[in-house]
Amino acid sequence: MNRRFVKPTYAVLCLSVALLGLMAGCGNQTTSKDSDPKPKANIKRGIKPEPDAEVAVIEMENPAYGKIVIELYPNIAPKMVERFKQLIKEGFYNGTSFHRIDPNLGIIQGGDPLSKDDNPDNDGGGDSPNPNVPSEFSDIPYERGIVGAARKGANPQFGMTEEQARETGNCQFYITLKRVSGFDENYTVFGRVTEGIGNADVIAGAPVVPPKPGRPQSSQPAEKIIVKSITLQPRKQ
Repeated sequence: MNRRFVKPTYAVLCLSVALLGLMAGCGNQTTSKDSDPKPKANIKRGIKPEPDAEVAVIEMENPAYGKIVIELYPNIAPKMVERFKQLIKEGFYNGTSFHRIDPNLGIIQGGDPLSKDDNPDNDGGGDSPNPNVPSEFSDIPYERGIVGAARKGANPQFGMTEEQARETGNCQFYITLKRVSGFDENYTVFGRVTEGIGNADVIAGAPVVPPKPGRPQSSQPAEKIIVKSITLQPRKQ
């Protein structure tokens, strides 16, 4: 199964591994820029984000995780914002979980419908029934609090090139907890956390399952971090 995820760049991953005192795994990591023979086109540059009239409010099942409020940028990523709002209205995200928490890389990731079941091994591989959303890259930097669209990673073994992988955004999303420069212009930015980024930090700090052979670092929560609901509410002026 080709999972949807946000790939760490070579530099970012190696730095994270070095900080952990781990010396394996960096050699196989590549960035979109490294693996793509063609420069990316149609990147929106110099455009100031204009918040949508509605915000997305994430309410967690466990009150200890609080809530997270996200402003959306339809002038930057109109298709992804439209998809996100559509799925929210359908109740698609209710009962999903943040299935990936990685404070070293600096992200939490959620939105996978497969995270509703009892099999954690399939988390990260799910989609909505809708077609994929094309990439809508911009020069907005991935700073703390940015919300981006997760997508599949390139997998030549299964015929998935990096160029094709860029067009596989669908329903999963992630929140960056710190500056992650390797994501710049490689993943669609469609919003920003305006309230509750500290709650995202708490989620990222939850216990994880023990590492598995060949995977020295685990990002799978030991217990489900369930999203009670995501709703649309009027943005405060």
